[in-house]
Amino acid sequence: MRARNAILLLIIVLMGLFAGFNWPLFMKRESLSLLVTRVEAPFGLILLILMGVFVIGYFLYSIGLEQSALLEVKKYARELLAQRKLADDAEASRFSELKKYLEAEFEAMKQVDNSKLLARLEQLEETLREDIEKAGNTLAAYIGELEDQITGQDRHPGLEPPRER
Repeated sequence: MRARNAILLLIIVLMGLFAGFNWPLFMKRESLSLLVTRVEAPFGLILLILMGVFVIGYFLYSIGLEQSALLEVKKYARELLAQRKLADDAEASRFSELKKYLEAEFEAMKQVDNSKLLARLEQLEETLREDIEKAGNTLAAYIGELEDQITGQDRHPGLEPPRER
């Protein structure tokens, strides 16, 4: 229960206790003026009834206010749900368009002229063979030089052989 309603309920209970303890005074008949006529009635009881009418009116007003707020929140929730559904549909649409685009691109890549692709691959293969052959020749030359140095066949004319110590 909200604090406002709890305080109002406490005030009503205190007023009820006050009226209960002073009931004989509340029921005492008095002469009351109603502007055009005079009436004999218990003044306290009339005030108590008016207070009850105001309290009931306040509670009905409060309930109506809460109901209208709840209806408005419900309306906003429906609108939010509709907007979320629109956003989800738009996102799904974007994904489907992206999928179609990618499929079209892949299909285009498949249909690229295979002869150009094969020619390019053959050219790369030939270049790779040439590079491997050059590397092999260089390696063979280095191995040959090392072999000549080890076996002592690397004697050039006009050079003296190394002396042993």
